[in-house]
Amino acid sequence: MSDDEQHNQTFEQASAGASLTFPMQCSALRKNGHVVIKGRPCKIVEMSTSKTGKHGHAKVHLVGIDIFTAKKLEEICPSTHNMDVPNVQRKEFQLVNIEDGFLNLMSQDFNSKDDVKVPEDPLGKEIKEAFKEDKDLLITVVSAMNEEAAISFKEAPKGS
Repeated sequence: MSDDEQHNQTFEQASAGASLTFPMQCSALRKNGHVVIKGRPCKIVEMSTSKTGKHGHAKVHLVGIDIFTAKKLEEICPSTHNMDVPNVQRKEFQLVNIEDGFLNLMSQDFNSKDDVKVPEDPLGKEIKEAFKEDKDLLITVVSAMNEEAAISFKEAPKGS
């Protein structure tokens, strides 16, 4: 057996190694940015900083809305400490079909995706109604921390 043969390995899957979150100092976070509060990816809607106490750090009070469940979450942390920020991605897909409560989507590079649920809020009803009217729809899907959800839709421009 030569040296080359022991280095021949097959990898079932390769990824870019992007992590789900990255650390950022509390004082560097901004309103309308994202942060992980209580293990959930949130959009920061309110942020205030308290002055340093007699012995301590300035504290940052964060109020965030969960980007998937729309629940309000709060966190207070010292401004010098790090907090996790989720890697949030938004992608547009063309709606091909709706089956068993799932959206059958196609990306710009013609890859199909059928694991996104139809939203259970009024948005889901609007998507279904527009699809029944034979409109070409573009669905915006947001993904963060191994979760995905359809957050909006629009009619595709003619000729696309």
